[in-house]
Amino acid sequence: MKKHITVGLDIGTSKVCALVASTAEDGGLEILGIGITESEGLNRGVVVNIEKTVKTIKKVIEQAEQQSGVKIQDVVVGIAGDHIEAIQTRGIVGISNPNQEVQQSDVDRLIANAKNIKIPAERQIIHVIPQEFIIDGQDGIIDPIGMSGVRMEAEVHIITGLNTAIKNIQTCVERSGVNVQQVVLEPFASSRAILTEEEKEVGIALIDIGGGTTDIAVFQENVIRFTSIFGVAGKHVTDDVRKCLGIIANQAERVKREYGHSYEAGIMKDEIFMIPGISGRPPMEVSKKDLCKIIEPRMEEIFEFAANELNRSGYLDKLGAGVVVTGGTCLLNGTEDLARKVFGVPVKLGIPTGISYSGLGPEVESPVYSTGVGLALYGLDTENNNTKYESKVEEVKVEEKVNKVEKESKLKSIKNKKAESAKDKDSTPKEKVSFVKNIKKILENL
Repeated sequence: MKKHITVGLDIGTSKVCALVASTAEDGGLEILGIGITESEGLNRGVVVNIEKTVKTIKKVIEQAEQQSGVKIQDVVVGIAGDHIEAIQTRGIVGISNPNQEVQQSDVDRLIANAKNIKIPAERQIIHVIPQEFIIDGQDGIIDPIGMSGVRMEAEVHIITGLNTAIKNIQTCVERSGVNVQQVVLEPFASSRAILTEEEKEVGIALIDIGGGTTDIAVFQENVIRFTSIFGVAGKHVTDDVRKCLGIIANQAERVKREYGHSYEAGIMKDEIFMIPGISGRPPMEVSKKDLCKIIEPRMEEIFEFAANELNRSGYLDKLGAGVVVTGGTCLLNGTEDLARKVFGVPVKLGIPTGISYSGLGPEVESPVYSTGVGLALYGLDTENNNTKYESKVEEVKVEEKVNKVEKESKLKSIKNKKAESAKDKDSTPKEKVSFVKNIKKILENL
């Protein structure tokens, strides 16, 4: 059976995740397979070690293939990092067709015109997003096709990134044996998985706190209005715990996840826990409140940075639906309460929505998978996404391995016969001719 299948590949600082998904019968997203592992080779969302990153990607691809029974060929890849920059610009074109009616070709020309901006040679455009169209001075138009006019303008949001950072991501994916179908900015992907049309209409800010970067996206009137990324995130929280308690990174991450709290006022009952000593040293006693005193200042700093960015955008007081926080770091207890204190607006935890329960849906209902699910949805949304994958059940894979072993066995047998022939100096020409014929027959049967 053949299915329309897409694969989202979230390459983050703390984790790499691959999600194999297809459209379910109920219209939701059916998760067929998941691959996830700790990330190596990235720092603040940027590849710093090609070999380690390739190794990690191969690992999650193999996991996702094994779980889904699907041979992965193409992936939709997320990109982030503090090298990402957003530019506001405007494009203008004339409506030249005889009936002066806006057509898709006019919109395409307008977007192409908006792309003609001067950007540094080391940067390239990732996304071009029209925010609103203006026809003969009439603004606030979202869909201009079919409208009449002689002059069309558009406010355009352009996302750019460093050529080297984008190229390194693509190189790592391709060296892992799969093709890059599309590169998508990670906050766009997260918003696709989490936010509803109603929230985007009244105004909402998405804050995705990952391992290396915090991503911000602001929507209003169903249009992306502002994006920003800065390089302070969950890894900094872990580093604070590690330095203050004098423990190794793996211990700090475990302690943060199991006992961490972002808001001391929200701790109802304090608790003492033990941290094993290093190299035979005695264990350490730490309370939840003491740990929170380490975590809360850094989390508050992250939210204050985000608030400053929202204030810079001019939309902080226009968020009718408030703020949604997501990402693995937001699993810390008290994160929502701290965010409400900093932003002064309603806050909720964002998890992927619209997931079908017929597959592995429950497994991805977590902020950890927001970007991965969003990338998979982007793949299904893409108009030219007509790639079909054949479902590969385990029996087929086993059969392929058996065939491979048989071929290797035959080739080994041929080599042995050749070696014996070389040693046999007494062989007659007739016997040698017969041996060559046998070899040809064996090769033809492979």
